[in-house]
Order: sequence, then C-alpha cells, then structure tokens
Amino acid sequence: MRRCKFDLKGQTIDMESGNGQGKNSVDVESESGQGKHIIKNYFSSLLDMRSNMLSYDELHEMMEENTVIHGANMWILMLAILIASIGLNVNSTAVIIGAMLISPLMSGILTMGYSLGIRDLSMLRHAAARFATQVAISLITSTVYFTLSPLTTATSEMIARTSPTLWDVLIALFGGIAGAIGNTRQKSSNVIPGVAIATALMPPLCTVGYGIATKQATFIFGALYLFVINTLFIALSALLVTRMLRVPYRQELDLKKQKRINRIITTLIVVTVVPSVLFGAYTVYTSILERNINNYLNSEFVFADTQLVGSRVDNIERTISVSLVGVELSDSRVSELEDKLADYSLEDYTLRVMQNRQIEDEDSDKITIALRDNTIRELQEQLEKANEENKSLSEKLEGQVDGASIAEKAAAIFTNLTDVKCGLMAGENGNYVLLLARVSEPLTGAERETITNFVKTESGISSVELLIDEPETAPVTEPEDEPVTDPEGDPPPAQEQG
Repeated sequence: MRRCKFDLKGQTIDMESGNGQGKNSVDVESESGQGKHIIKNYFSSLLDMRSNMLSYDELHEMMEENTVIHGANMWILMLAILIASIGLNVNSTAVIIGAMLISPLMSGILTMGYSLGIRDLSMLRHAAARFATQVAISLITSTVYFTLSPLTTATSEMIARTSPTLWDVLIALFGGIAGAIGNTRQKSSNVIPGVAIATALMPPLCTVGYGIATKQATFIFGALYLFVINTLFIALSALLVTRMLRVPYRQELDLKKQKRINRIITTLIVVTVVPSVLFGAYTVYTSILERNINNYLNSEFVFADTQLVGSRVDNIERTISVSLVGVELSDSRVSELEDKLADYSLEDYTLRVMQNRQIEDEDSDKITIALRDNTIRELQEQLEKANEENKSLSEKLEGQVDGASIAEKAAAIFTNLTDVKCGLMAGENGNYVLLLARVSEPLTGAERETITNFVKTESGISSVELLIDEPETAPVTEPEDEPVTDPEGDPPPAQEQG
C-alpha cells in the first residue's frame, strides 16, 4: 500500500494506493463547515423571537384596537377594581389574583410602548388617553368602595404596595418583555395573565383609592409610585421588543423631535429608578441589620436561670434594649454581652439590660407570664432535687436495713407474733420501717411500745409503724341489776301499789 500526496492549487489531496479509494480534505472541511452551520441554525431558531409571530399588519391592527374605548371593557375594569378592593380589604391574596387576571389594563400599556417603538405619535396619544381614562375610573371606583366600606384598617396586602424597591423595577421590566413577546404571537398563551399577576397593576391603584378615602398620604404616594414603576417599565419593555422584532416605523420623525422624545423617556426612567434604588438599598441594609440583631439575641442571651422575655431596637438612638427575668446577671457578664456586639457588626449600638422589670411600653402580660414560668421552673427544679435526694437516701437506707433479719428476731423474742414481716417504706414525710404480724390475742399499749422500740433499735430508724392483725374482742356487756339487800341481808320491803 502506498500513500501519495499532491498539491493542487493550494489544496492537498491525500490518496492511498492499493484499494482504489481516496479522500479529499476539501470534503472534510466542507462537512465541518456544514456541522457548524447546523449548530448555528439550531441556536438561531431556538432564540428566534420572530417565529410564530403575527405579521406587521396584524400586529398593528391589534394595537390600534387597543386604543379604542369599549363600554364592555370599562365595565369589566370597574368590576375588577371592586374585586381587587374587596380582596385588599379582607386581606385575601386569592381574590386579588383573580382581579388581576380579568383586568384589561395591560393591553393599553403595551400599546403605548409599541407606538413609541414605531414612532406613531397619533397612536400614542389615543392609547395614553384610553389608559388615563381607565386609571381615572379605577381610582374613582376604589375610592367610593373604601369610603363606603366599614373595614377601614389597613391590611398587610395594602401595606406591601406602599414601599416599592429596585426589585419591583426588575419585575416590571422582565415581566413587560415577556408580555410584549407573548402579545405578538399568532396563538394566544397564558403570558399576559401571568405578567398581570407578576407586575400587579390593580392592587396599587386600589391602594391609592384607599389612601384617598382614608386621607393617608403614605398609601397614596407609595402605591402610586409602584403603579408608575410598573406602567413605565412595561411600556419601555414593549418599546424594546418592538425594535428587536424590527417592526417598521410608521412615521419618520425629524432628528430634533426624536431627540426630545428620547430625553423625555430617559428623564422618566432616571426619576423613577433612583428612588427605587434608594429604597432597595435601605431594604437590604435593614434586612442585614435585623438578621445581625436576631443572631446576637438568639446566640448570646441563652442562660440557665435567666430568660429573655422582650427586646426593642431603636435605630435612631442606636440602642438595643432587652428585658430579662430570673437570676440577675453580674456587671461583668453584662460587659461581656456589650463586647459581643462587635462580633455581629453592631459596634455602633448600645446595649440596655432590664433585669426583672419590663422595657418601657412593653406588654406587661409577657413579663407576668415569664415571671410565673420562671417561678414554676424554679419550683420544679427544687422538687426534682428533693426527689433525687430522697431517692438517694432511700437507696442508702435500703442497703442498711435488713428487714428479714429484724422480722426473724422479732418472731423469736415476741412469741405471740406470727407471720412477721419487716421492710423499709417511703412516705410523704420520709422513710419509715413497717412491721407486719399477726397475734392471737390483742396487744396492750405497753407491748406495742416494746415492739416499736425494738424495731427502732435494730433498724436505726426512728420512724416505725406497726401493722398488727389482731382478733376482734368480745363486746363488754353490763351486768343485770341485782336486788339490793340491807346489811342484815333482808330483802327490801315491798312497796305498796298505788
């Protein structure tokens, strides 16, 4: 077999003689390039947003439809607002989610972003007018509801909508991108309802209505800020997706007008994001601080005879106040606890220790319960200690008292005793020796005392109890009256019968 190589126009041909076959390296390179092309096409189709997409005309027609105000949509919006308001009022998450699913607010925001993406200012004005009308109806409906509702206490669902952070910005941005992509598909999907739940447009509006009805500025501005964040970044996401899908421009704006629009959008983004970043940073700082304080209290305030019953943190005064019940800690132990603050990044905080008294404005019932529990615990410890001592003494005495020997000696000395048994017993007042026996005749008091002294001497225990089975004695009967005789023996004279 012979291998020959030829160089033909810069291409190397490698042939093996003897089997009549040869392979061109050009074919190998071609196959390699084809494999790379297949992989590239695979990933391109995998991440292609344009597949299964509506045509540009169909997409534009759908967006134009979203700028038209329909009476049915307004009724649906009012009903959704009422449902969401009731859910917030009774603190029901399931009801709030149901209201978000039927809300028609999302389509108007996507349309505003789309119109900016294709530079159709006329569509933007119509979409903005429709959206403003929906917002006004929502605020009026929720305000009327909360004005008439007998439940005026703010729930946790309401409070959660008053402190937006950077995470709400990210949720609105990513949710808006998902919603914009799903809105351009030929087949409907559950993307839009999911985005409506994730970005939560309805609850903030209802919370603003609650703030207006109850005249609480915190709820008005906090919830309104969250609603503005969601609206702005969903619209911005729709604009980005529109440009990524290369939807053609509907109008050609002059450079000056386009720059003005870009400046407005940039200003809105900056003004909206900066407060949320500050709120987010404060939330992170507060979360870390609370975790450090909890770790400090849970790790360092664990004592055998002292219980931590209350704590209060003043972040303005930088103090941590604790209330302890039980055995008071020494000054050196308190100093050690103060030194431990630095181990939990709390070196700028001051520790205040209240021992066997409550912190100002603290629930007194909690202190009372803790004191009661502490007393019960001390009594239980004393009882357990006494039981252990009693058990130890009982075991010690049980080894010293030979009940069988004492019983045998008692039977030999006191012959009137039968079936004699003796043993050590534990009673409420301590241990005692019990002697059991039978007798044929009742014992006298002197005999009982003699037997008791004998058992005391033999056992070495001063407490002795006798349990003697004695026969019942016959009852003593009074003798019959005999006739009275005089000293000479003559019977008394008979009495006359009357």
